[in-house]
Amino acid sequence: MQATNIAGALTPDKIKRSQILLVDDQRALLESMQALLRISGYSVEMATSGAQALEALQQGRFNLVLLDLQMPGVDGHEVLRFIKKHEIDTEVIVVSGESSFFSVKSAMRNGAYDFIRKPYDPEELLATVGKTLEYYWQSRQLKQTEQTLLHSERIHRFIVNNSPDFIYMLDPQGIFTYVNDTVEELLGYKRNELIGSHFSKLIHSHNADDSYSFFSEQRGGERSTNNAEIRLQVNPASPPTECLDNYEVLVELNAIGIYEDDESGERTYVGTLGCARDITARKHSEAQISYQAYHDMLTSLPNRLLFNDRINQVFAHARRTEQKFALLFLDLDRFKLINDTLGHAMGDLVLQQVAQRILDCLRAEDTLCRFGGDEFALLLPNVESKENVASVAEKINRAVRQPFHVKEHELFLSLSIGIALYPKAGETTESLLQSADIAMYHVKANGKDSYCFYSDAMDGTDSTFLSVERDLYLALEKNQFEVFFQPKVEPSTHVIVGMEVLLRWRHPEKGLIFPGDFIWIAEESKLIVPIGDWVLQSICEELVRWKRRGVPDLKISLNISPIQLEQEGYVQKFIQTLQQFGLSASMFELEVTEQGLLKGQSEIVRNLRQLREYGISVAIDDFGRGYSSLTYLQSFPVNTLKIDRSFVREIEENQNESCVVDAIAMMAKGLNLHMVAEGIENLLQLDYVRNLGCNEVQGHLYGEALSAQDTLGILSSSPVEGPHFILPN
Repeated sequence: MQATNIAGALTPDKIKRSQILLVDDQRALLESMQALLRISGYSVEMATSGAQALEALQQGRFNLVLLDLQMPGVDGHEVLRFIKKHEIDTEVIVVSGESSFFSVKSAMRNGAYDFIRKPYDPEELLATVGKTLEYYWQSRQLKQTEQTLLHSERIHRFIVNNSPDFIYMLDPQGIFTYVNDTVEELLGYKRNELIGSHFSKLIHSHNADDSYSFFSEQRGGERSTNNAEIRLQVNPASPPTECLDNYEVLVELNAIGIYEDDESGERTYVGTLGCARDITARKHSEAQISYQAYHDMLTSLPNRLLFNDRINQVFAHARRTEQKFALLFLDLDRFKLINDTLGHAMGDLVLQQVAQRILDCLRAEDTLCRFGGDEFALLLPNVESKENVASVAEKINRAVRQPFHVKEHELFLSLSIGIALYPKAGETTESLLQSADIAMYHVKANGKDSYCFYSDAMDGTDSTFLSVERDLYLALEKNQFEVFFQPKVEPSTHVIVGMEVLLRWRHPEKGLIFPGDFIWIAEESKLIVPIGDWVLQSICEELVRWKRRGVPDLKISLNISPIQLEQEGYVQKFIQTLQQFGLSASMFELEVTEQGLLKGQSEIVRNLRQLREYGISVAIDDFGRGYSSLTYLQSFPVNTLKIDRSFVREIEENQNESCVVDAIAMMAKGLNLHMVAEGIENLLQLDYVRNLGCNEVQGHLYGEALSAQDTLGILSSSPVEGPHFILPN
């Protein structure tokens, strides 16, 4: 049976009188809850720590506390114990994240009235607060009435009979001498059906031994039955009653033996007084909490916590019986496109169907787990051979390839599956997961929509390569890349005349990563193509933003890989992007390394020539480190030479001698090419390259690369004409 609902709704007067304390160490969450509750008419105070909460509870009177359990210092459990110890008259709603479900269960047993799961739903929060405060006002009103009319027998009987708890009295032989009216609602018996009957009529067979001694308690004082959980039998002849199962109700029992002095002055047992409270709803909530702790709420699949428990069991069995098992890591291909185009609600429906199709391919002993997003892990115990696992993977792939019909849409999906076999691919959970993950991204890198077994060939360098490749793929999916800008300055006037775009990767664990650590892997895996598309799109969006802020046009230099230039249709895609944003081609300069130009010369040169004909400048980056001859330079569609920083660095070391920079400058003048020096770090280098006729310089002397926001700040606050930088003499 469910707990009796408190009827009615809060009156405006009760809302006005209700004082609420919010306790959480996440200030943003506190402020959002405070705003929501104040809009609804409640008076709300906040505490950002358990210590503040204790102080507030001592100083003020609150009808309700919304309490987080996981806080540094004094946590929510200590706050609950403080409330209980000092008998503070308030109700508590636990507001907890998924990781603290076990703590929530304990908190409810220690006095919390209800719980709300983070992140909270506003409607659920308001409904729970209203229900709890209604309970508060009604229960306090009942307590007040009870205290006022404590000595009135008539009122005592009224309270007992209208109590939500089942109250009874037994004689020494276990015969009911009194039961209140609640017994009919709880167990389906009329009062006159029980009075005069033995209490065994209510005892359920599941726990008969314990229930007999508890229900007919003869002990008094502290040794008496306190909060014992037992099952009571529902009247089989009563109308169907909602209960746990098998016509039974789970109750929390308190019972005490009653004694009176006889004529000789000896204390004699005269019966038992008991009170049984229906805790079916509470147990249901605890069961729900336990379920949520171990399952993904969207798909109802096991989550990582339950998966870890299952794989530990499989490990123990495999080691004992020397049997093999397989761990599969599954990732939906291009699932982000569904979320981006059709919305996350549609994506959730698709994930539910995908999970069901995979389940339909499995045995009862297999475990499919959702790791989050569009990633799944599959545990196949007791596999006989590699072929058996491959058969399962093929079956899953075939099932997922079938069209999905979600609402009015027909969708086509595929899976990339990485497979790790125990013990060859790993002998721990972590090593098997890593092996399966690497194998899965190997599938991604080779066209997706397939499966791959982890092998020793993926160890060492290959493993590192695939690990970074996997992270790069995720970086694109999760928008972890950022564009930075480094000023290009006219060396005499110190005016910013252009910006070089530099890519940065803000890795969630490793922090800010520079291109030298990952670009080569992006090129090898061809991920440089979508990364390059993202960079161009981001630059164009930023330039449009600058225009709106009144920033004058600057020449934007963009590094480009030969891999991009070799792609069919790249020139058209580049031009269409500029046209989409209404940007002039003259604002852009593409930088290609000297070594890059020497690879795939004909295709790259042809595409660069088309881009330059459209109005885009072309620069050779890191010039001087390759083996270009004058013949090559004359045949390349080049506008600019960028002197490599390694040669600029020699200026300081050999300032009384001519260096490579002199030769490059002479070559640039002879070919009538624009000249840029990078890596300028001091005034000596600046004066040297300026005297050689360098048109532009860049380097730490003028500043490191800045984020797009900081760059806009500099351009917006600096004069259009005149120096943007003032250097020391």
